Amino acid sequence: MSSNSGKMNLLGKLVDIIYPPQCPICREFLQENDLNRGDRGISFCRACYGDFRRIASPLCPICGSPFASEVKEDHLCEDCLRKRPPYEIARAPYIYNGAVLTAIHRFKYGSKSLLADPLGLLLTQYAENWVRKQDSVLIMPVPLHPRRLRERGFNQSLLLARPVAKKLHAELDFLSLRRVRYTSPQTGLRKEERRKNVRGAFGVETPEAVEGRTVLLIDDVATTGNTLSECASVLKRSGCDKVICLVLARTGSF
Repeated sequence: MSSNSGKMNLLGKLVDIIYPPQCPICREFLQENDLNRGDRGISFCRACYGDFRRIASPLCPICGSPFASEVKEDHLCEDCLRKRPPYEIARAPYIYNGAVLTAIHRFKYGSKSLLADPLGLLLTQYAENWVRKQDSVLIMPVPLHPRRLRERGFNQSLLLARPVAKKLHAELDFLSLRRVRYTSPQTGLRKEERRKNVRGAFGVETPEAVEGRTVLLIDDVATTGNTLSECASVLKRSGCDKVICLVLARTGSF
């Protein structure tokens, strides 16, 4: 170990003593042996991380909606049987409840942008194993309207997309896909209201950037999937070849 590394480790320990690291979800102090602790990176305690429910089969092979069934074979959900979505496939590593829900709410609505690092790491770990099977991708986060961006101060989808793009050595484009109409939050709206709420809300400013490309569309949460579908439709109309979707957590049915 170099002298500089030794000094940095000592400095890190001193900082930990003065400002003990806390789990960003439950606020409990983290111990040395807690999960995902490395190099003063923000992490979750064992209890909270253990409450992150992973999505597993059986699920819909298109939208990724999980089924509460003893049968392990994947099969199409009712929505995808009735009308196939404009994207090719959508996946999420976690169910949107419990500790995951709390973390994402604090991330988005509590101005806790520091949660971007641990949540981005979790999404990146999933993307490594899933997206590598796909073609070379152009990564695009679901955009915020400029007014919403001013209100929140950051686009949570962009913060999640950056580490994914870096790990996959993929191009990141957060300018071409735009939210051109200000919309009410989807939270609290019924399924049909959500669909109407995002209709015509997106546009592609530079169609040549997506022409013939496979786009990996990234968002934090999917519920009905209307936002992903609307973005995918706009991208396809602009010449995009394929759209695959990756979100950190999902709930409900697409």
